[in-house]
Amino acid sequence: MRRFKLIIAYDGTNYSGWQVQPHCNSVQQEIQDCLSRITVSTVKLHGSGRTDSGVHARGQVAHVDLVTRLSKRTIYYALNSHLPADIRILKVVEVHSEFHARRSAKSKEYRYFVSAAPFVLPDKRLYCNNVYRSLDVHAMRIAATYFVGTHDFKSFAANSKREIPTFVRTISCFTICKRGSEIMFRVRGSGFLYKQVRGMVGLLLKVGTGDEKPEAVQELLEEHLPRTSRVPTAPARGLFLWQVWYGRGIKATTPTYSKKGS
Repeated sequence: MRRFKLIIAYDGTNYSGWQVQPHCNSVQQEIQDCLSRITVSTVKLHGSGRTDSGVHARGQVAHVDLVTRLSKRTIYYALNSHLPADIRILKVVEVHSEFHARRSAKSKEYRYFVSAAPFVLPDKRLYCNNVYRSLDVHAMRIAATYFVGTHDFKSFAANSKREIPTFVRTISCFTICKRGSEIMFRVRGSGFLYKQVRGMVGLLLKVGTGDEKPEAVQELLEEHLPRTSRVPTAPARGLFLWQVWYGRGIKATTPTYSKKGS
């Protein structure tokens, strides 16, 4: 029995999300089925976290236990040869049996993309949220600073239909960059609640349009009340799980597979 870590990128447009669900097409199921065919066995893939329907990933991390003599290089090429074109394995690494994709994770980074152009080009339409109103980036940056730190994010979490022991989470970084008509929201934290990132971005966009003041973030964080319509959920298509870090702050993502040391 050997444990492998996979770094995964996917276009979430045609999937119900990462996690396996009855009668739904999921990213996890696609990879599990492919691994089962390669190893001729039943396998269980464990992800670093869930992504919702329509959400994308550039650095999802998962681990799997396999009884196989195949090399990590063979597994890498076999997976990418058989997976659909909207899922790609960026790296395969053999790891210690104590490594766990979710429990060993120290922090995650999400990025959300917004286009402030009058229209979005066809090849970008599935990967950003088009906001037609003028956005005050300076005001959004001020508002984003209130998220940094350890807070109760109950007002920004959607109902996940399961019991949550605590709504307290720590955000270490929240920046907003603008290049031309594209605005990128970059948030990094120790963990996130159900639809928390899309809720935070949703409120920041209201700040950007002038419908809320930057201080609204602080007000909602201090209230500790359940989420209301005041905090909209930004569309899934603009969100990417970008990176996951494990131990010593070293990120677990890489852009390409390296043959060296395989």
